[in-house]
Amino acid sequence: MRMSKLLTKTLREAPAEAELASHQLMLRAGMIKRLSSGIYTYLPLGWRVIKKIENIIREEMDAVGGQEINMPVVHPAEIWQESGRWYSVGAELARFKDRWGREMALAMTHEEVVTDVARQYIDSYKQLPVVLYHLQTKFRDEPRPRGGLIRVREFIMKDAYSFHRDFEDLDRYYPAMCQAYMNIFWRCGVDVTMVLSDVGMMGGSTAHEFMMLSEAGEDTLIFCDKCGYAANEEVATLQKGEPLPRPASVPGIEEVATPGTTEVEQVSQLLGVSTKVVMKTMVYESGDRLVLAVIRGDLDVNERKLANASGVTELKPAEPDRIRRAGMEPGYLSPVGLKGAGITVVVDDSVSDGGPMIAGANKAGFHLKNVLYGRDFSGTVRDIALARSGDRCSRCGSPLRVTRGIEAGNTFKLGTKYSSSMNATFVDVDGERKPFVMGCYGIGVGRLFACIVEGHHDEKGIVFPMTVAPYHVYLIHLGESDDVKEAAQRVYAELDGAGVEVLYDDRDVSAGVKFNDADLIGIPVRVTISKRTLAHGAAELKLRSADEVRLVDLGDLALQIRNMVAAEKRKYNDRRVQYPTVW
Repeated sequence: MRMSKLLTKTLREAPAEAELASHQLMLRAGMIKRLSSGIYTYLPLGWRVIKKIENIIREEMDAVGGQEINMPVVHPAEIWQESGRWYSVGAELARFKDRWGREMALAMTHEEVVTDVARQYIDSYKQLPVVLYHLQTKFRDEPRPRGGLIRVREFIMKDAYSFHRDFEDLDRYYPAMCQAYMNIFWRCGVDVTMVLSDVGMMGGSTAHEFMMLSEAGEDTLIFCDKCGYAANEEVATLQKGEPLPRPASVPGIEEVATPGTTEVEQVSQLLGVSTKVVMKTMVYESGDRLVLAVIRGDLDVNERKLANASGVTELKPAEPDRIRRAGMEPGYLSPVGLKGAGITVVVDDSVSDGGPMIAGANKAGFHLKNVLYGRDFSGTVRDIALARSGDRCSRCGSPLRVTRGIEAGNTFKLGTKYSSSMNATFVDVDGERKPFVMGCYGIGVGRLFACIVEGHHDEKGIVFPMTVAPYHVYLIHLGESDDVKEAAQRVYAELDGAGVEVLYDDRDVSAGVKFNDADLIGIPVRVTISKRTLAHGAAELKLRSADEVRLVDLGDLALQIRNMVAAEKRKYNDRRVQYPTVW
């Protein structure tokens, strides 16, 4: 491809809305163009990267038994109503009516559709396991698109689905898919860490995310460097220490004056007790519902755990006026005396397992002593504690470490969530019809593109790994003399004949512009031909990732570059990063 014919435009400065390095560089390098919030056009250079990522994905999916299909983007409402998600998923599912008034939706994921395929085409245990995958457009009406391709509304996703006889077979297959994911990310040049994660709206028993560690990431991750425990903050657990002792006889509740003490630390100082003895009580809302979280005073509430325990999708802190209308007092909140108030109470096990504590009195300036779970109040008991840096690992007791990450992919053990609700069954060896046990595995292709750029750039621009670069070689001629142009044209033809992908910068612009664009676009090998190099019968050869520049004889150039391209690809294609099995 010649730059003079390529549909692109490089920018010296990034648009103001671009914050992350990947977003800035993809816009500046002419890889993508923004159409609307969270909606992008892939321009020719960017689309070539996408296709190379997709080819790597296909190779690894096929290697673990995947069969590629293609499922529709537009779904009838009935299929989502069968699973129940039509009613549980919020505004992120884009719904509309067709010309006949039938309710439809744009695909944000394909569990329902693939389950419908399975129930039509898989009838016997002899056909199992079956793994289906596709690369397809999705639409999620994200409330806060950000970071260019990191969080968008329309995107391409590789989603795979496996169907099994039983949970044991799913457990046997799951590691193979996890290893395939590690292979995909490494071959694309992205180093990831596998962490435990929340199942979210997908449901199921277990989920993992494949995280690229980056301060630009949206997710907070919790690690134990000693035992290898790794989890998204949303599900991470911690050691909470021994519960407060529970005496054989506990005095009744006693109201005490605590003026001006609306914080746990203030109450503990006034009453001369540890913060562990003071209940931390917080009120959240979800639509018409109020949720009261009760936890030990030295701990913090994990809002995702709380939402899951409450059976809601999202929570936000309740406004003071709404709290008061429900009979509670902000700053002096209490779970005591709320029976019949229509409030969901969720109690952390740090409170339910221990002895008497101090709680608010739902009256300004007062707290209650000797409050005991089970006697004075009740609620749903769950772990709703937030793991923090320095907290103790739930597995080995060592200090936990906190960092940030970008989710590059995820895997789920769905179990029978969809097959049971949609009556998707097969005939087992005993002649009985049973629901499929399912797994689900997703990679956002555009987000993986962004991760590649986040991990491979410098102050000059992108530094693409050879496996996913839009072209292998950026060929430049300097000057407008016929001999230089003719030599460049010969090199262009020779490289093309050797199977090397070349972007030839044949524009009538300055050397500085060509070199700057070569660095910005980030193609791995740069070849320059000029009067000076021709005087030596050579071309100038430089790797984008290195500072060294050397002259190579024109007669050897095509072979050397072909070998260089192959060697650079082997760095990623020949190595396999083992997925962790410690947890």
